[in-house]
Amino acid sequence: MKTKTMVYLERAQHRALRERARAEGISLAALIRRLADEHLNETRLRAVPPATFRALVALGESGQIDIATEHDAHLARALRRKHAR
Repeated sequence: MKTKTMVYLERAQHRALRERARAEGISLAALIRRLADEHLNETRLRAVPPATFRALVALGESGQIDIATEHDAHLARALRRKHAR
């Protein structure tokens, strides 16, 4: 369900967004919703805990010789182990 909201834009912002929406063949509202989704998704990606990244990077110190060629399998096993706890 959509919720109605009012947003005040600078004249230049409104003009640029309207032109972009027109160029993409969508409404201004659809463009703003899409931009809001993109921003929220980007924010969620930044919220990944640093410990998760360190754990993935630490896989390179495993002593395995096939990390470069079998990285997907190693990552999958590491993630399964981490989430099995």
